[in-house]
Amino acid sequence: MRVVVALGGNALLERGEVLSAENQRRNVRIAAAALAPLAAAHELVITHGNGPQVGLLALQDAACGDDVSYPLDVLDAETEGMIGYLIEQELQNLLPPERRCATLLTQVEVDPRDPAFVSPSKPIGPVYDEAEAREIADRRGWTIARDGKAFRRVVPSPRPRRILELGVIELLLAQQVIVICAGGGGIPVVRRDDARLVGVEAVIDKDFASALLARELEADAFLMLTDVDAVYADWGTPGARAIRRISIGAAREREFEAGSMAPKVEAACEFAAHAGGIAGIGRLADAAAILAGDAGTVITRDDDPIRWWG
Repeated sequence: MRVVVALGGNALLERGEVLSAENQRRNVRIAAAALAPLAAAHELVITHGNGPQVGLLALQDAACGDDVSYPLDVLDAETEGMIGYLIEQELQNLLPPERRCATLLTQVEVDPRDPAFVSPSKPIGPVYDEAEAREIADRRGWTIARDGKAFRRVVPSPRPRRILELGVIELLLAQQVIVICAGGGGIPVVRRDDARLVGVEAVIDKDFASALLARELEADAFLMLTDVDAVYADWGTPGARAIRRISIGAAREREFEAGSMAPKVEAACEFAAHAGGIAGIGRLADAAAILAGDAGTVITRDDDPIRWWG
């Protein structure tokens, strides 16, 4: 069976934890232990978040000054390589030698006419006071927005249209290679009128990119793993309760927390509607149980019976 797993940022770094190399490796080691049973039994593709990591690189980049700054697409590529390296190594330490892994830098094409480019909304990088934020924005051509009592840079978050390395991923899977790719939603690129590709200053939502990848790979299952055990109805209220199984139609009738669970639910719906497989959301430690139908929240197409795999 072909399974695409999206590791959330909170599955790789605990909330409030210092973003040190040691902490990241420890959490990746835990993630690898949870994924090793899936890797041993199925074709596996792993994607991951990169929010804290790209934020740290953006902070370091800002400290270096305008003359040596790097565009966001390059920072995305750097984090893909760094996190992929850790996942690949820790998985290889757990699996037999014949189960090979590969980390693939992945370009994801977006539409240059996407409305997100007109209204940037994704916060990234350090916080500033208003005067400093406006000065930096004028100097670098950034868009800034209020973030609580401070200000931050905001960038577009366009919808992914195409996974450009899809053919390479399929070749690797055909050779029984575990593929780690599309980290942080992938490297955002657009195709110019002369057909050349160029990177853009944007951040693609990891869950939407992962759902697109799962659809294009015709995966049997798509799992989004985080630090929450399931999707909850009436989250934040005394009546909150875990949703264990739900159809696309019923899921889309409910309201979920914007910027948190809502994108995951919509990404799950998009995959299930297109592929007819199961889309699971839940805790990293429960990965195998979610795939077996014993944990997490599973979203399926309205007219399909639920199919479970062990």
